[in-house]
Amino acid sequence: MKNIKNATCIKENNTGAVIVAHPDDETIWAGGVLLMHPEASWHIITVCRASDTDRAPKFERILDEYHAVVGAMGDIDDGPDQIPLGITDIEETILNLLPDTYYDRILTHSPAGEYTRHRRHEETAKAVLSLLKSNRLRTSELWMFAYQDNNRQDFPKPIITADVRIELPQTVWKKKYEMITKIYGFSADSWEALTTPKTEAFWIFMSTEGVEKQIHERSNIQ
Repeated sequence: MKNIKNATCIKENNTGAVIVAHPDDETIWAGGVLLMHPEASWHIITVCRASDTDRAPKFERILDEYHAVVGAMGDIDDGPDQIPLGITDIEETILNLLPDTYYDRILTHSPAGEYTRHRRHEETAKAVLSLLKSNRLRTSELWMFAYQDNNRQDFPKPIITADVRIELPQTVWKKKYEMITKIYGFSADSWEALTTPKTEAFWIFMSTEGVEKQIHERSNIQ
């Protein structure tokens, strides 16, 4: 693995794909990075909620805030029962939403998720890993969200052993928080607003080999 410090250097015209399960995940888990790097070419997709008449138009407004070059939504099942989905279905959704197959970096969920528990987060991460392993999707840097909630005892918080922890400037965090509360419309006492982290954390990989094992082992070293 190359130097992690070098891996965090986002340059002008770098391409980035942000692949998340739901509209709001891009902002809660990585909104600070997106806001601090408008010079990058961001392609932001969500695999769920395209037919959600409340959330979909809000996602469109969020894309403008990030100056996203591409934004698109899929509509895979996201019902309350969280019936397990075939990874192939999610893979095809991702490939259909992204206009390119190579990105300088890809930001997405962890296969362990960010809290206990949302199956679509975990499935999205596993679909991205599968696409990378098969070379149907390629990247120089894979950034996976690094948060956990101590088995529901806490709001999700950055994992201490994550490769990168980014303390957001107050102005950036405030903007991110306003996007969650004023654009997405979550109340100040909602889980989403109370979760919105002031520090963003990521696992960074240059290879897909052993990713899930590494995340599992290092998430438990606190």
